[in-house]
Amino acid sequence: MHDHKDVIQRLKIAEGHLRGVQRMVEDDAYCIDIIRQIQAVQSSLNKISTKILEAHLHSCLITAVQGDDPADRERVLLEITEVFDAATKV
Repeated sequence: MHDHKDVIQRLKIAEGHLRGVQRMVEDDAYCIDIIRQIQAVQSSLNKISTKILEAHLHSCLITAVQGDDPADRERVLLEITEVFDAATKV
């Protein structure tokens, strides 16, 4: 990932939303409203994760696949598999 600006901006926005959720809890807001805001933060983080994964696939994965080191290719593929496995356990 060479251009972090968009990801950083999105993370700052998600951080602001998460602080808003914290205030809602502190202010004893309606539970369903809190849950909806948490879901919005999760959706935002999922989009950020997707952007980072896309960048990884277009850089690190391509470099490893085109490289001469089979162990490096296997490592990168294993990392991607582990990320997907972890995502399905949530």
